[in-house]
Amino acid sequence: MSVTELAPAASGIDPERQRTRRAARRRNTRAALLFLSPWIIGFLVFTAWPIGYSAYLSLTDYDVINDPSFIGFDNYVQLIEDPKIALALWNTFIFTVLQVPLYVIVSIALAVLLNQAGRRSSGFFRTVFFLPKMTPPVAVGVLFLLLFNGQNGLINHVLGWFGINGPAWTTDPAWVKPGLAIMSLWTVGGSVIILLAALRAVPNQLYESARIDGANFWQQTTKITVPMISPTIFFIVVVNTIAAFQTFDEAYTAFFGSGNTTYSNDAALFYVIYLFQQAFQFLHMGYASAMAWLLFVVIMAVTAIQLWVSRRVVYYEADVR
Repeated sequence: MSVTELAPAASGIDPERQRTRRAARRRNTRAALLFLSPWIIGFLVFTAWPIGYSAYLSLTDYDVINDPSFIGFDNYVQLIEDPKIALALWNTFIFTVLQVPLYVIVSIALAVLLNQAGRRSSGFFRTVFFLPKMTPPVAVGVLFLLLFNGQNGLINHVLGWFGINGPAWTTDPAWVKPGLAIMSLWTVGGSVIILLAALRAVPNQLYESARIDGANFWQQTTKITVPMISPTIFFIVVVNTIAAFQTFDEAYTAFFGSGNTTYSNDAALFYVIYLFQQAFQFLHMGYASAMAWLLFVVIMAVTAIQLWVSRRVVYYEADVR
């Protein structure tokens, strides 16, 4: 008898049981792959293939009508030479810097207020805050023009009650991006619900100890609440940063969808809007694909920086155990 035949017996393991276990693992693997196959097929067809094909198109001159012709890295060289690329990236960056902190601060404030409310009223206001997120973005873009009209808009009308002369939100380039950032708060409800769930998970013992030590509401919020929900805040910051870099619907509807040609268009020319114009108005599909890959690199770089910063500012309870 060989050594390999003696090994199972020496170790006390039944060879037949080993074969049964291997067969069971194979059956479980096949069953898992069978259940996952719809997602795998969908991912390959609708995600992996378009990503790979867009990488190829970024190296071609393609106008949809004619076959793609390979031109190497000419599209990427054109990205450096196109002045509107720098303008669109700058507009998108400024909008992101304005929108993300404002969005997060308002989300935290509303979530803290909801957490202080009673269970019944909290449920009602959760629904009220979330409902606007169901509003189509195109409708929000039209609403932006109505609310932020510099002459007879509701926002300036309310500011006038306090003796404040409101700016020309939709025509003054300096106020276009702040107005759109404020308008984006319309969909803050989703983040509020996520933050509220995180707040409910903070141990009450921490607040009780802080109150015994004489901490007021502001001290409890800054020293206990914010650190304890910092992973959730970080998640919202990352997700909304990515969304801000890809903003399109509201700005396009308000400033480009109706054929608006006022000078404020340059202030609202976000990167994805310019990408859309190149792809579907000018049919520069190859150039638009290169733009998409540039945006992907920018978002990955910004996200990597955020992950690096999070190691120093985000508190994970598991790290101290």
